[in-house]
Amino acid sequence: MDPKLEELKSRLQEANDIGAAGALLNWDQSTYMPPGGAAARARQSAILGRLAHEKLTDPAIGHLLDELRPLEESLPYDDDNASLIRVSRRQYERRTKVPAAFMGQFLSHSAETYTVWTQARPENNFALVQPYLEKTLDMSRRLADFFPGYEHIADPLIDFSDYGMKASTVRVVFAELREQLTPIVQAIAAQPPADDACLHRTFPQAQQTAFFEPVIRAFGYDFERGRCDVSPHPFTTGFSIGDVRITVRYKENDLSEALFSAMHEAGHAMYEQGCNPAYEALPIAGGTSSGVHESQSRLWENVVGRSRGFWTHYYPQLQAVFPAQLGDVPLDTFYRAINKVQPSLIRTDADEVTYNLHVMLRFDFELALLEGALAVRDLPEAWRARFKADLGIAPPDDRDGALQDVHWYGGLIGGAFQGYTLGNILSAQFYQCALDAHPEIPAEVAQGKFDTLHGWLKDNIYVHGSKYTAPELIERVTGGPLRVEPYIAYLRNKYGELYEL
Repeated sequence: MDPKLEELKSRLQEANDIGAAGALLNWDQSTYMPPGGAAARARQSAILGRLAHEKLTDPAIGHLLDELRPLEESLPYDDDNASLIRVSRRQYERRTKVPAAFMGQFLSHSAETYTVWTQARPENNFALVQPYLEKTLDMSRRLADFFPGYEHIADPLIDFSDYGMKASTVRVVFAELREQLTPIVQAIAAQPPADDACLHRTFPQAQQTAFFEPVIRAFGYDFERGRCDVSPHPFTTGFSIGDVRITVRYKENDLSEALFSAMHEAGHAMYEQGCNPAYEALPIAGGTSSGVHESQSRLWENVVGRSRGFWTHYYPQLQAVFPAQLGDVPLDTFYRAINKVQPSLIRTDADEVTYNLHVMLRFDFELALLEGALAVRDLPEAWRARFKADLGIAPPDDRDGALQDVHWYGGLIGGAFQGYTLGNILSAQFYQCALDAHPEIPAEVAQGKFDTLHGWLKDNIYVHGSKYTAPELIERVTGGPLRVEPYIAYLRNKYGELYEL
């Protein structure tokens, strides 16, 4: 092994471990930390964030990358070492444009803002968090300006989570999707909604957990390298390939809340757990983009978890856990309930057909905020107006409007949401490729068996980590670029049957 490559790995792993310590603090803040720790936690997060950034932007890493260029060029493009050098250089060049002091300030501000949001949302008090969000917007713009030459101010921020994507390319994909999606939404909206009363009986939290934990274990989520906790907003966080944790949010009067968020987050976590162990603590570990990451969560949550075959196997078990609540509910009624299509206020609760309208709304607001076309103080009213125009309903308060998503209150404004819809599109595209290779997958799912599907995803997607860019990975797996058509076909087939379109 080249000693310079060994030194590069050592430096990168050291910086990663500092970042992982910061991530552990963030996980604790979102799960068990008492409110009194907020001020200290903001300071601690800022210190660790600054130290990690300083380590990753050390000129010594730049020198090593320069010295390793001949080695990189002598190796095949898909060689692990060549990929490590390539990806590390790309990330180094990006990070060195951002001062460490700024990163520390931003992380501290994000930790403070998150704490205020956890108070503001239950109180329906947008004014409480408004000044913090205004500072977030200012800092998001400043961060973008460290990358001059952009076509749109959102481009550098989108690039952080979906490398190579721009506002203009996302707009094209969204416009194509909206054109094909709108007639489906309208056709379903013209029919009576499904009866989902069976999902809104009383379902004790402990029994919900007792049902869904074996399900996600069967999917392939490894509890020896993960755990499930509770947070105000479900999320996945990984501190290493051997420690990838998920959280859920419970509602005892809504069975679908924790159940499907557990499937969703398990999809994220299995991606991280399935990465090549040799990539541990290196830049090529982890998911390659937010869009590809979301493709895995949405695949397990929706394509598998909301399928008729899945519930053919699991519904009798669910009835056994909740005999009083579901014993008199036929499978067909339950299946229609979990796939009910109806405009709703909350993105995370939205059905598959209307979900992307939520994402498009948020994406457009991000662009308008960054452009200066929309002021933070006007966001709640703009939210209500756009929601009414797009989904035909308007939130009665900010709790279920502009305050509902954590993303802007714990991170950047810009690049926060497009990955969800890109992931929906890719979930169908990847799943179709899995079926082409293994036509037996649906029959296995109907028997509660997921090893073939999980194995195919691991071999074709998970194991590569972020070694390839998203476009490269999509090309390798599907033989072409991201395409809307498989997703639209999936929706038409599934909901065409449910609603006789």
